[in-house]
Amino acid sequence: MSLFDSTPPSSLPPTNSTERPLPDRMRPRTLDEFVGQDQILAPGRPLRTQIEAGHPTSMILWGPPGSGKTTLAFLIAQHAKANFVPFSAVLSGIKEIKAVMADAEKIKRMGGNTILFIDEIHRFNKAQQDAFLPYVERGDIVLIGATTENPSFEVVSALLSRTKVYTLRALETGEIAVLLKRAIETPERGLGHLGLKLPDELADEIARGSNGDARAALNTLELAAESAYQGIIDRQAVADALQRKVLLYDKSGEEHYNLISALHKSVRSSDVDAALYWLARMMTAGEDRLYLARRLIRMAIEDIGLADPKAVEQAIACMQTVHFLGIPEGDQALAQLTIYLALAPKSDAAYRALNNVNTVIESTAAAPVPSHLRNPVTPLMKQVGYGAGYRSAHDEADAVTAMPCLPDAFRGSVFYEPTDRGYEQKLKERLEFLHKRREEKSADWSQR
Repeated sequence: MSLFDSTPPSSLPPTNSTERPLPDRMRPRTLDEFVGQDQILAPGRPLRTQIEAGHPTSMILWGPPGSGKTTLAFLIAQHAKANFVPFSAVLSGIKEIKAVMADAEKIKRMGGNTILFIDEIHRFNKAQQDAFLPYVERGDIVLIGATTENPSFEVVSALLSRTKVYTLRALETGEIAVLLKRAIETPERGLGHLGLKLPDELADEIARGSNGDARAALNTLELAAESAYQGIIDRQAVADALQRKVLLYDKSGEEHYNLISALHKSVRSSDVDAALYWLARMMTAGEDRLYLARRLIRMAIEDIGLADPKAVEQAIACMQTVHFLGIPEGDQALAQLTIYLALAPKSDAAYRALNNVNTVIESTAAAPVPSHLRNPVTPLMKQVGYGAGYRSAHDEADAVTAMPCLPDAFRGSVFYEPTDRGYEQKLKERLEFLHKRREEKSADWSQR
């Protein structure tokens, strides 16, 4: 691979060939055409300002598939009038890296700039990632890495410290609908020359079915267009393209929130059949499976809590199963978890306990840590009383001490009040035992 063998990409690749897939043809050519990611690209945002000035710095673009990482990298190179070199972490190794870096040094000496775009940078091992460090530090290249994985875990710390991480989110239904409408109406690059019509509700359906992935949505539109009848893309064409039954959601997306609310409240009410119905409705309509897993985890924490501590374990296992198996096998894990959560004993005591503590913290001044709980790590600390009177529970016969651990201002406060449902009944009994033993030993503490 060599920079001198590639076409200097100070502009985007050609998009007017109908032989290219629709997502490629409709790739935005300017920042104004770019849809979504306002959190980093709205006017006045640092990245937007940097791009418009034509002086980008090395960065990592972290986001789900189809969120615009590659397109954004193209646009950055276009504004910077730099040589754009796409580099695949799947297909390239150290040898290719060294060849590209050598060419970048030559271009730098000739007054040019190189933007090296690395797709799926998380697939490079530590040695391969380290190979970029000296070139990034010297400014021979501007490195733009794209990844769907958390850079904190997948990019080496040395490279991470030399780059700025920008987080891209999955596109919203309305944003993808804008892209679909643009594709339908654009004659040169899109489908405008076909004179097709796509009803708004079906555009929203395609958008929802894409799970925030613009590329997937445009591919679905292209398939549906092939089945259009008398110039109209109808419900059957969209259903065939999505390979599933099309269920109506209202245009504003309210039905999405209605359904997840129905699922949550059915689980909370221990109505297992209703919970399964609403879950299946959302899955059939193409809801993101990991979104469903996240919501079920929330139910396990918020509505079941310590009445069944295993609920959250089951929920995390379900999330991992869904991520590992995908569709359709992972759907059974979601159904199994929904049944488990619906039938589990319910308690929001832990949820309310945290809210109670937060209320106190927000409405009162920060109380100092009692001296006996402070760690005397220096002689001076010990001299002024840090740790004085501290008693370790391990030194007590029943591992219970009357030593107070709350600040004096809140001594005696009760934040957690367990129910008598499920495992929480045992926790309630344990709590009552602890309160009783502390009261019995309180005189001993007061005489210290």
